[in-house]
Amino acid sequence: MTSSAVSIPMPSVPRRRRTPEEVLATAPVSGPKRVLLAAPRGYCAGVDRAVIAVEKALEHYGPPVYVRKQIVHNVHVVTSLEEKGAIFVEETDEVPEGALVIFSAHGVSPAVVQSAEDRGLRTIDATCPLVTKVHREAVRFAKEDYDILLIGHDGHEEVEGTAGEAPDHIQIINGPHEVDKVKVRNPEKTIWLSQTTLSVDETMETVRMLKERFPTLQDPPSDDICYATTNRQVAIKKIAPQADLVIVVGSANSSNSVRLVEVALEYGAKASYRVDFANEVDESWFEGVATVGVTSGASVPEVLVQDVLRLLADYGYGAVEEVVTAEEDLLFSLPKELRATLKEAGDVTRALGGRGNRPTS
Repeated sequence: MTSSAVSIPMPSVPRRRRTPEEVLATAPVSGPKRVLLAAPRGYCAGVDRAVIAVEKALEHYGPPVYVRKQIVHNVHVVTSLEEKGAIFVEETDEVPEGALVIFSAHGVSPAVVQSAEDRGLRTIDATCPLVTKVHREAVRFAKEDYDILLIGHDGHEEVEGTAGEAPDHIQIINGPHEVDKVKVRNPEKTIWLSQTTLSVDETMETVRMLKERFPTLQDPPSDDICYATTNRQVAIKKIAPQADLVIVVGSANSSNSVRLVEVALEYGAKASYRVDFANEVDESWFEGVATVGVTSGASVPEVLVQDVLRLLADYGYGAVEEVVTAEEDLLFSLPKELRATLKEAGDVTRALGGRGNRPTS
């Protein structure tokens, strides 16, 4: 069987940059140049766990190891794992029968799990435990015959997985603009859930509007938007009012990275851009800029942020102040299927995924 791998764009060929002197001549900067570096930023525990799962599977089972969809939404991470022998596919029917496949951090529907079983595939479920929590909520409330309003982006892998847990009970609400279209059987038995990587502000605005229509709409048992998404948005909210420019490191298909750009602009940054790599930063962005805010999405390794900081230093932004708004120490155990293999092999090098445990290069 021929397998069609997920297409990953490669970094563009570096062009000739204008020198710092040329940029300064175009638009002088008033005031000292500085960088405000957001903390927390980068890898969350769920991403760290998923990436380690693929690395450990490659070490212990050997390549190829198949992964359904991108393990996390980051170009650098995916291409690095491809170089080690991971093969990324869109669906399980592209995986040879009997082979090993890993489900991505975004989660899968029961139909995907069944498809893998039907093909005799060995599976490792690297779904983020916080996504799994939302899945369990969907199953629970569907069994109790609730209408479930799932706030999220239709077509996003996480939303597809959650909706697949209870397709007859779930309506997907893409945002405030779709509230008027919602229809429920019984407002007294209606609850909202959400994708874990959304803008906190926009989600709560959607909820506010839903509750205007359905005053008895119930809240989820606990917050669905994950701690990492919330923490990264809080940090950039603090930086944005002081920033002439905010650079967010993250991929285009990373929902939480894209939201960080939007949040920066909403909270006062004069300009904000998203990049995958430092070579995508356009030096024209520095014209007239004294303060640059820098952050990264929850699936971004720190090495990519450091590359951006080195580029900024070349243009005179060498003074870096870290703006800390939260401390993260959450750890998740690796997937149970993998833990058993590691235990049998006596591998105790990495049993947990979480912030502060990943190398920066």
